[in-house]
Amino acid sequence: MPGHWSFDELKSRVSSGEIDTILACFVDMQGRLIGKRFHASFFVESAHDETHGCNYLLANDIDMEPVPGYKAASWKQGYGDFVIKPDLTTIRHIPWLEKCALVLCDILDHHHHEDLSHSPRAILKRQLARLKDRGYLAYFASELEFYLFDETYESARAKHWKGMTTASPYIQDYVIQMTTKEDAVMRAIRNGLFDAGIPVENSKGEWGPGQEEINVRYAEALEMADRHVVMKNGCKEIATQMGKAITFMAKYDYSLAGSSSHVHNSLWSADGKTPLFYDKNAEYTMSPLMRQWVAGQLKYADDFTYFLAPYINSYKRFQAGTFAPTKNVWSLDNRTAGFRLCGEGSKAIRIECRIGGADLNPYLAFAGLIASGLAGIDEKLELAKPFQGDAYGGAKLREIPKTLREATDTLARSKMLKEALGEDVVEHYVHTAKWEQFEYDRRVTDWELHRGFERY
Repeated sequence: MPGHWSFDELKSRVSSGEIDTILACFVDMQGRLIGKRFHASFFVESAHDETHGCNYLLANDIDMEPVPGYKAASWKQGYGDFVIKPDLTTIRHIPWLEKCALVLCDILDHHHHEDLSHSPRAILKRQLARLKDRGYLAYFASELEFYLFDETYESARAKHWKGMTTASPYIQDYVIQMTTKEDAVMRAIRNGLFDAGIPVENSKGEWGPGQEEINVRYAEALEMADRHVVMKNGCKEIATQMGKAITFMAKYDYSLAGSSSHVHNSLWSADGKTPLFYDKNAEYTMSPLMRQWVAGQLKYADDFTYFLAPYINSYKRFQAGTFAPTKNVWSLDNRTAGFRLCGEGSKAIRIECRIGGADLNPYLAFAGLIASGLAGIDEKLELAKPFQGDAYGGAKLREIPKTLREATDTLARSKMLKEALGEDVVEHYVHTAKWEQFEYDRRVTDWELHRGFERY
């Protein structure tokens, strides 16, 4: 695959001394790279086949705390091993780390060596298999936004994440003169990712002081999810090396724009040559297949919102007038809606889901979009007329779930997702969501202290 090294090429580069470290990484529920640093010689001799890790790593929270109540792993079961199986088609050079390459891994059951069903990569692979059975190939692209700070992570922590200096003091959306001031970091990110085999198209200023967006070329869904997690990790590592900090929080400041991860998706023939969403004679050039796909995503948007917005903070992004959507409607090139038609009149026609935040796990988000799109095809759903106007003001329009608690409830009730992903998978992530809510509900926040310390 373009941008990747073959295993033979890796062995050659290890033999020549060009590479001495291999990162063998899988993706956890939070979308982070988790794994081991191997001496390159040992990896190419032996560890390329498999290594092992504690199964609590897919049954913990963002603080790495083992969470009680999971069926898949627990203290009672002893937190045993699972297999970390390198996918040797994903080897890539990591140029911002010295003599380093990375390989992404699948997670297998320790006993029967089959994919762990609740592993994020396995969840997406299962949906891609459903597409393949029908002769479809899914192309995806995720656009990542983040805030760049003239702080280190250490200085931000020392300030208790208050009064931090952003890379720009005011909004610099598309403004070249302002983003030039930030380009030492952004250039390093663009070039570093590109040299790692991730085809960066551009970066730009976004609608917040110090806010950035980076876009990479679309790809098959699994490859795009792989690029997404390497990209997020790389942005943080490169910024750290340059004495800066980045956040992918959906809403780090109430008064500023949130950070999104818009997801573009379309279906093509199995060979990737024929766009199945394009019909030059149809209304808006949307094929019947595309209309059913979009109708399914709209019908089941509430069911999979958790996969687009997995934290308490995620829902604070959904504010009117901020370019973040608040309504589950589709539109023609309208950024106030949850779903936007892009590329009308061309083979690049696609639907953009604007609901997801920069904090999403791409494997789970893509899987939810595919499962709902396939449900729309299976149910032969009719697509409503596109919304026109300001969706923020549409009082009768269906709201995107407003809280994690609401999204958790819709996920738990989703018959469609239980059939598509498996009941155990849905139960696993419902438990994850409920733990996140529980942890928040029992904490005392700065906002509560400010309002109530003297006044209650």
